[in-house]
Amino acid sequence: MKEEEYFQVAPGIWGMRIVFVNIYMVETGDKEWVLIDAGLQGSGGRIKRMAASLFGEHVPPKAIILTHGHFDHVGAIHDLTSTWNVQVYGHFYEMPYLTGHSAYPPPDATVGGGMMSSMAFLYPKKPINLGSRVHALSKEGTIPHMPDWIYIHTPGHTPGHISLYRGRDKVLIAGDAFVTTKQESVMSIISQRKEVSGPPKYFTPNWLAAALSVKKLRDLRPDIAATGHGMPMSGEELNAGLDNLANNFKEVAIPRSGRYVNEPAKTNKQGVQHLPPAPLGKTLLIAVVALSALVAFSIVKKAKRKF
Repeated sequence: MKEEEYFQVAPGIWGMRIVFVNIYMVETGDKEWVLIDAGLQGSGGRIKRMAASLFGEHVPPKAIILTHGHFDHVGAIHDLTSTWNVQVYGHFYEMPYLTGHSAYPPPDATVGGGMMSSMAFLYPKKPINLGSRVHALSKEGTIPHMPDWIYIHTPGHTPGHISLYRGRDKVLIAGDAFVTTKQESVMSIISQRKEVSGPPKYFTPNWLAAALSVKKLRDLRPDIAATGHGMPMSGEELNAGLDNLANNFKEVAIPRSGRYVNEPAKTNKQGVQHLPPAPLGKTLLIAVVALSALVAFSIVKKAKRKF
């Protein structure tokens, strides 16, 4: 794999963008490393090639740590664990969605105003089942095989969402607690224009918890942040963006209306317990528009192939 296919975040930390989501590899010793998240389905080959390029052939990670279990962060997990035979770790409150016991709250296609939001009704929300391979992280905040790191519980985007922090150089791997692009917009994803933004609107079912999580991470005053979507940010640009997001979260991150704006999804250690009603009329309209756009895009692609 060519080095330009992945990027360095900080000493001993590398990331790779897979379509619209990032995975990270963290060196923890001499040819020892840990994988953070597992990308989209079908991306296992790319992840393995990146690992071989960085750490050598047939050097599996010591563990896979999941910031959360949404489809774009666990897509290649079965492929990777079958090849590497490693253990997977996530937060206690994420376990129902990683062991097949509960689906996530449905995404809300009516929020965000971009194509990624409009297509959200198509996104998988079913749980994966990692069985005995997945383990809950310690309540003390420690992370297996990552002695220089701690995890921070940052719920809102999902009940058991975590962020990872290395205190000695103030590096933050934030998952989707906040992101560094406007994830709802296809154009922002394509351009990768840096912008500190709240968690992806279409898949966030608890906005009060999400706001508190952003403030918790802002108060760390990280020097570098790598997120689940978008490119790493650092220094004053990062901290000014986090200040703006934390101080004005209601205005810049929370949708004006939507399924979870006034009432969050209620969850516990068993998974989802209660969902607010869906705005059916608006959802159906968004679905029709999104499907029309997909059909038009498919027609254009086929027409281009003929020339």
